[in-house]
Amino acid sequence: MNIFLHELKAYRKSTIIWTLSLVALVVLFLSMFPSFSKDAEEFKKLLEGFPVELRKAIGLSVESIATLIGFFSYTFLYLKLAGAIQAMNLGTSILSKETREKTADFLLTKPVTRAQVVTTKLLAALVSLFITNIVFIAATFVMASIVAGGDFNKEALFLIAISLFFIQLMFMALGTIISVIFPRIKSVISVSLGTVFGFFMLGMISSTTDDKALRYLTPFNYFDSTYITENSSYETSFIISGVIFVIAAVVASYYLYAKKDVHSV
Repeated sequence: MNIFLHELKAYRKSTIIWTLSLVALVVLFLSMFPSFSKDAEEFKKLLEGFPVELRKAIGLSVESIATLIGFFSYTFLYLKLAGAIQAMNLGTSILSKETREKTADFLLTKPVTRAQVVTTKLLAALVSLFITNIVFIAATFVMASIVAGGDFNKEALFLIAISLFFIQLMFMALGTIISVIFPRIKSVISVSLGTVFGFFMLGMISSTTDDKALRYLTPFNYFDSTYITENSSYETSFIISGVIFVIAAVVASYYLYAKKDVHSV
């Protein structure tokens, strides 16, 4: 419990910053919708002049961009990017910070097992992400209600918005396994940014080529907004793949952390 509370306190500042940043982004993006919807036809004509590949890469659908869900789906691409960086940063620092701050030996002399250490740290990170997403989803619905100008598909909006949490789980799991394999990471943010942007670019390539197999390689493309809007559900194969990846990464992290030698310097 002491480790859990200590980790929550350590994540408090970053959680507040990332939460406020995501809220600010969703407020900024959705506040543009009323002006955009007024001149929707002109914007559609302008967007039709963009190359099809470019529109696919940035998740821009001319047919639905004038609707609240379509507009949010487009802006959500950038919200996912910010959320992924937060989660990757959390995951990468979970175990590597003990080595980086030279406190690993001290921590492991406490009457707790290595499995308990990993568990409490993961739970603290999960709570951080959970708080971020609760506030983010609430802000999204408040802004959507203000700018919609009428009724909108609340179920689709919720499914799209909460998919951020699932994407973050995958990046946090990836970051955790990286922190176990490479515990002497000097700059967590550099690793996080490099990894997230790499997957982000892979996602854009996948969208451009319509290669479904390539979609499985990047968490950014696991939750297709168009599919969600049309079916009010997620694609089962990607949900299964995501769950398998998260479980495999976490189990591997437990196993490797329990087996490896941990040094404070």
